[in-house]
Amino acid sequence: MPDSAPSPIPPRHVHVGLNAHLLSLGRNYRGAGINWYIYNLLCHLPRVAGHYRYTAFLSERRFSPEPPLAVRLSHLPTVRAPVRIFWEQAIQPVVLRLARVDLLHAMAFVSPLLLPCPAVVTVYDLSFLRFPESFRPLNRFYLRQFTSWSVRRAHRVIAISESTRQDVVRLLGKPAEQVEVVYCGVDGRFYPRDQAAVAAFRRKKGLPERFILFLGTLEPRKNVVSLLEAYAQLVATGGGWWPALVIAGAKGWFYQEIFAAVERLNLTDRVVFPGYVPEEEKPWWYNAAELFVYPSLFEGFGLPPLEAMACGTPVIVSDTSSLPEVVGDAGIQVPPGDVMALAEAMAALLHDPVARVDRRERGLARAARFSWRSAAQQTIHVYERALNMG
Repeated sequence: MPDSAPSPIPPRHVHVGLNAHLLSLGRNYRGAGINWYIYNLLCHLPRVAGHYRYTAFLSERRFSPEPPLAVRLSHLPTVRAPVRIFWEQAIQPVVLRLARVDLLHAMAFVSPLLLPCPAVVTVYDLSFLRFPESFRPLNRFYLRQFTSWSVRRAHRVIAISESTRQDVVRLLGKPAEQVEVVYCGVDGRFYPRDQAAVAAFRRKKGLPERFILFLGTLEPRKNVVSLLEAYAQLVATGGGWWPALVIAGAKGWFYQEIFAAVERLNLTDRVVFPGYVPEEEKPWWYNAAELFVYPSLFEGFGLPPLEAMACGTPVIVSDTSSLPEVVGDAGIQVPPGDVMALAEAMAALLHDPVARVDRRERGLARAARFSWRSAAQQTIHVYERALNMG
């Protein structure tokens, strides 16, 4: 907790520093959920509260800022984790002081130990505490220690779901009144596309006319092996009737088990791995799929199911962590460890076109409730409370 309440600062004088060093516009696994949270806030914060001054600290040279957002590019290769940690802890305090930053928004878990100003910290999830076996030891140690220190010292914490908020309070001991939920949004590019254009996209990519889609980083937490096992049950009962399974996304860590499961289950001819999907193509992949299945063990929010719903694709998700908050009654929810339940849910939707239409309409209505503009507005309110302005 802060030692004392900050003095109120008039909004027109507030200079907000944004640690955005995890922003990556490259075509790899780093361009995932955290990256797009950072990107969309950088784009929308200046639009909803232009009287603030913003400076984003980053090393991604492909990002084009929108006034009044200023950018301070680092010459260090902070794409490498050790270098980024050095910048955050050794260089950032000096940079913030020289830039006369009134408030730091640490946009991904960690603020500097030597804080020269009040801080707001965004926490996406505490999977490194809940599922430590899914992380490399050094990565787990860094996240556990530095996130805990940062959260304790932050004036406010932003959690991207109620599930994460509860974990921050329970596992890190942050007072509940200092942890606020700000949901992610869905980009306007995600909407139902013309069916003729979607069919042309399938042909261009060599995709089957009917397929089930998973899209996410290939890592243990996404529970892709359970999806493969459920799909194998469908194939065993229906032969060639079932759609293909497309598992799209960049390789994260410990992904080898997924490819081993395909071999073990004799699904080599039924499962397609297109690899990393560029951001501009994602709406087309969602539109082209008959179902979107996301059986993740744990999510801080879960952007892919929201994006799929916005495209009019029925979704099936795990009934755990934040995913029920995202899909509500629009998506089918199954226990993440119940392979049989997942297989039955997929079969039910694939056999029933009326049910798919119903889920499509519910999903479109649900997705319309999430916007990045709203997320930016709520983030500004958190800044104001951190500075004792509201």
